[in-house]
Amino acid sequence: MNMEEIYSQIILDHSRNQANKHDLEDAEITEPGHNPSCGDEIVLQLKMDGDIIKEAAFTGDGCAISQAATSVMCDIIVGKTKEEAKKLADIYIRMIKREDVTDEELELLEDAVAFKNIQNMPQRVKCALLSWKTLDQTI
Repeated sequence: MNMEEIYSQIILDHSRNQANKHDLEDAEITEPGHNPSCGDEIVLQLKMDGDIIKEAAFTGDGCAISQAATSVMCDIIVGKTKEEAKKLADIYIRMIKREDVTDEELELLEDAVAFKNIQNMPQRVKCALLSWKTLDQTI
């Protein structure tokens, strides 16, 4: 299995997996996000322990890319401080926009690096960015 197949499998698994897609009772942070170009909608929900993201979940509807990107993001940011999560959002957004990202930064993105080639599909870029931009604006 080559890297493209692995990345495709990560996206497929997260678009089908509903583990992070649910209401988060008593969430301290709740932020809606909307992609008007294709209708994707999410509501990002975070439970905090001081400055650390204790739990992350989302609700909403959208294409497989937006839902998978949000699910992957939720997995990655749990246990991170707000500052660390904001840094990850910055790296991810730069990656999708084809801006300079180092190999070390890509490693920090864990499974989110699977979305790197979305940059080759301009109609899907906003879908892949929705949750990360919502997070970036929220924290």
